[in-house]
Amino acid sequence: MQEIEKLAAREDFWGDAEKAKELLKEKTRLENSVHSWTERMKELEELEQLHQLALEENDRQALEEVDRDVGRLRDTVRNDELKALLSGEDDARNAILSIHAGAGGTEAQDWAEMLLRMYLRWAERRGFKANIIDYQPGEEAGLKSVTVTIEGDHAYGYAKAENGIHRLVRISPFDAGGRRHTSFAAVFVYPEIDEKIQVDIDEKDLRIDTYRSTGAGGQHVNKTDSAVRITHIPTGIVVQCQNERSQHKNKAMAMKVLRSRLYELKEREKNEKLSEIEKTKKEIAWGSQIRSYVLHPYKMIKDHRTNLEVGNVAAVLDGDIDDFIEAYLLKKE
Repeated sequence: MQEIEKLAAREDFWGDAEKAKELLKEKTRLENSVHSWTERMKELEELEQLHQLALEENDRQALEEVDRDVGRLRDTVRNDELKALLSGEDDARNAILSIHAGAGGTEAQDWAEMLLRMYLRWAERRGFKANIIDYQPGEEAGLKSVTVTIEGDHAYGYAKAENGIHRLVRISPFDAGGRRHTSFAAVFVYPEIDEKIQVDIDEKDLRIDTYRSTGAGGQHVNKTDSAVRITHIPTGIVVQCQNERSQHKNKAMAMKVLRSRLYELKEREKNEKLSEIEKTKKEIAWGSQIRSYVLHPYKMIKDHRTNLEVGNVAAVLDGDIDDFIEAYLLKKE
């Protein structure tokens, strides 16, 4: 904090308006963090005093109220601690999340749609705004692939924990014989970058195709070629968007996703380290999964990176995945 104030006091520093803006933003963030923890400590002290009074007066109702307040404070502190782990350069950004069904036809496509619902419910729980920008339905049920933008405080920092192969074991609802099936789906997460970050894209390196939207969406869908698919030829990256009625808006969103993916690729090359995203793209199959969701013969979800196991399968599939995210972030530290 003191270093920031010293810089701000320099007369020559304010010649760079953009740098000054970023500095003040960081200063505000640090001040808010200190204020938040100060308030938490005051609240804890007050609860300790109330608890002692309730014990002395044998006031059961007051003890129950204190217990509820302690639980709420514990959840708040846990969330603050989790956010403190998100110190990566891109962690504060919005996220772009895509899901791809693995081999296995309808069964895998249904699993991909189950994951989509899980992440939409998770985003809703955290107060994030999720928007489906591309949806490729399966032949009979589920989906082949989907791309979702997730907007919110540190959305990428949280969502990056979900990057990898997700494995489902269950009795298939599509198998008349009631046999057990194993399905796979891949989840890829990228940081959404803003206009201030320069990513050079040569128009000659792009192939732009238009087609009719295939997902749900009102009268306009399937009547005009408004959906846009962009292929970046040098890298082979393909992005598409179909949620807007305007071809122009779909192209703009697709370009935004492409810029984010190229930025992520550039950052990995700059750091000269293997990418977990690239490793998971090799094969959506056995031996590469980050998490297993077992619904039969027992119910258990296990994250293979942290060994965290959760038995409440229904809650997790309904978006309660913060325990897995927290375990992953703690292990990364």
